[in-house]
Amino acid sequence: MVITYYGLSCFKIQSGDTVLAIDPFSKESGLVPPRFESHAVLSTHDHDNHNNIEALASKEEDEGAFKITGPGEYEFRGITVRGIASFHDAKGGKAKGKNTIYVIEMEGMRLVHMGDYGEKELRSEVQEALGTPDILFIPVGGEAGGTIDAEDAAKLLNQVEPRVVIPMHYKISGLKDKLDGVDVFMKEMGEKAESEEKFTIKKKDLPSAEQSKIVILKTP
Repeated sequence: MVITYYGLSCFKIQSGDTVLAIDPFSKESGLVPPRFESHAVLSTHDHDNHNNIEALASKEEDEGAFKITGPGEYEFRGITVRGIASFHDAKGGKAKGKNTIYVIEMEGMRLVHMGDYGEKELRSEVQEALGTPDILFIPVGGEAGGTIDAEDAAKLLNQVEPRVVIPMHYKISGLKDKLDGVDVFMKEMGEKAESEEKFTIKKKDLPSAEQSKIVILKTP
């Protein structure tokens, strides 16, 4: 499996010849929108910086890519996806609306993409649905972007104990949103990490939960 980061909450996940896209953004973000074909596109919520689905939805012949835009259970090309309802803010959605967390099962690994998760406390039913992620994509940019901040993210990590952590939705060059930088999160975690171009992983190479790894990905 190869994971590529494009900024905000947008990722390309490739397993063999199958390509999955999550949260493609529009040019209004200040960033250059990604351009690649995908078999499925997931959008965690209906904001411009996360729902530019048609830009990447062109892989599956005439019908286009499989599109997932909310809670439910889905399956395509041997991959299962479960969408879990949550909120984009700490006010029950009153400020920023709803958000979908995606639990993705592929290559025998459990990937959890938190989207623009903004709740201060992880509800017990949500934690149960997440299980123990092998790879967790977690926002760390803070309240300015309507998500949890570094401190909240660290607390959540202690609750779900993922093997690999990939921070997202933080300040990068060109982005209009005034988010915290990933360095704030790393300081909170008391760790240092060098950025990688892409993250390549197989199930057999996953670290143990006790030796969890934080992966900082560069954007193209």
